[in-house]
Amino acid sequence: MEALGRLFDLSTGWVPVDAQAAQTGKRVSLRNAGGCTIVVFKAAGTAGDDHSYDLQQHTASSGGTTADLDIVDHYYLKAEATLDGDETWAKHTQSAASEITEAGGAGTSAEEQQILVIEVDADQLSDGYSYISLNSGGEGSNAQLSGCLYILHDLHVQRTPANLAAPLS
Repeated sequence: MEALGRLFDLSTGWVPVDAQAAQTGKRVSLRNAGGCTIVVFKAAGTAGDDHSYDLQQHTASSGGTTADLDIVDHYYLKAEATLDGDETWAKHTQSAASEITEAGGAGTSAEEQQILVIEVDADQLSDGYSYISLNSGGEGSNAQLSGCLYILHDLHVQRTPANLAAPLS
């Protein structure tokens, strides 16, 4: 059996886009999964246009109540001028918050290509909340491409990919 549908499902937070404008991440449900690995990938940009992110929880697939999900006490990052496969993961720690400002904290994140990973367990959501999203802040006045992918894992019901429930369900 293939891994898609058995081990994980995928959904988009935002498609690759010029991130100089803030991005409101699409919502994804954790009702049918044990957790979600959020992967953000970005191209190198102009100095000073450093990326920031904000993790949210929601009570509904649209509308409803939205609140910060203040659980991000660490994240993983691969960063280089050009990502070419020789990078290793660096673990970055911070006080638990919903925000990550200037990923990597070196003051040069805008000038690097990056892959950033945040882990969310479904049991970390507050009572009554079933959905999450990741937003990206506006990143200055220069073009800088980024995208976000949600990897839902520990699926409660395993199916062939064509029979998976929609990630917003």
